[in-house]
Amino acid sequence: MDDAAHLTRAVELALRGPAYGPNPRVGCVIVSRDGVVLGEGWHHGAGTPHAEPTALDDAARRGNDVTGATAYVTLEPCNHTGRTGPCTDALTRAGIGAVVYAVEDPNPEAAGGGEVLRSRGIDARFTPLDAAAAVTRRWRGAVAHQRPWVIAKWAQTLDGRTAAADGTSFWITGEEARAHAHGVRAEVDAILVGTGTVRADDPALSARPPHVADPHQPLRAVMGLTDTFGAKVWRDDHAVALRTRDPHEALAALEAREVRTVVVEGGGTITTAFLRAGLVDEVHAYIAPAILGSGTNAVGDLGIATMGGALRGLDVTATVLGVDTLVTAFFQRGLQ
Repeated sequence: MDDAAHLTRAVELALRGPAYGPNPRVGCVIVSRDGVVLGEGWHHGAGTPHAEPTALDDAARRGNDVTGATAYVTLEPCNHTGRTGPCTDALTRAGIGAVVYAVEDPNPEAAGGGEVLRSRGIDARFTPLDAAAAVTRRWRGAVAHQRPWVIAKWAQTLDGRTAAADGTSFWITGEEARAHAHGVRAEVDAILVGTGTVRADDPALSARPPHVADPHQPLRAVMGLTDTFGAKVWRDDHAVALRTRDPHEALAALEAREVRTVVVEGGGTITTAFLRAGLVDEVHAYIAPAILGSGTNAVGDLGIATMGGALRGLDVTATVLGVDTLVTAFFQRGLQ
C-alpha cells in the first residue's frame, strides 16, 4: 500500500473520535518497512492520549516492535505539552523511523512537529490529503482565527421565509431535515440564539438525533441584553448568557470556554448580524418546498447593493432530506 492508502486509513480512524471539543480528530497508523500494520489509534477527546501514543500502545499490546516503522498521521504531530505530552517525544522514544502527515498544524503552540522530528533524524514528510483536511477544517478555522467556527443554520421556504406573517414557523421542514439538524447539534460545542428567539419559542436547544441513546449536548448560549430567566434553556448549568449584541464579543466569550464550533440558530436578526460582521464560516440552509409570499426573511439587509458584492460560498453541496433540501456552503477561504 502507498502513502495515500495508509493516510486514508488514518482518516477512517480519526472519524471515530468526537467532532466536538477543543481538540481535533486525528488518526494514526503505524506500518512496518514491509507494509504490515503494527498499530492503529485515534484521539478519543480532550484529556485523553493523542492518536500517536494510542497507536504506539496498540502496537505494544499486539507485541509488535515499531523500531524503524513509519507512522501515518492525519495531522502533524504536536510539539507541546498541554493536557498530554508532545507526540514528537513519544514517536522519538519509540524509535519510529519515519512520519508521514497529511495536514500541517496551524496551532502556533503545537506546530513545528515535523521540523523537530527531522532535526532528530526522523524522516518526517508532509503529504497533503484532501480527506484529512476535511476532517479538521472547522478546528483549523477556529485555531487560525482565534474564535469559534460559526455555522449559520436556518430552515426556509422556497421564497426565503423562516416564518409566516403571523409569526408561526413550526414546522417549515419535515422530519428528515429536523433529524439531520439534531445530528449537527450533537457534533458541535455550542448552540447560539438570541433573547428574542428564547422569548418567542422557548426552545430546549438540545441535541436529539434519532437512534442515539445518549448524544453529546452542546453548550446553550443566549446572546442579548433582555432577561430570559425561567426559560427552558436555563434548566441546568450547561448554558451561558452572553450579555452583548456584538457578535465579536459573543464569540470571544465562547472562545474563552474552549468552544471551537458553534451553530447560530437565533433567527434572522442574529444571523444577519454575524453575516454583516463577516463571522459566518459555513451555512446550513434547509429549504422546504413551500411558498408563503410574505413573512420573515431568512437574512436581513447586509448592505450589499449589487450582484458583484454577493457573498458566495465554496464547496457547495445539496442534500435531499425527504421532501426538503439541505444546501451547505463554506465561506472561509484557504481552509479546503
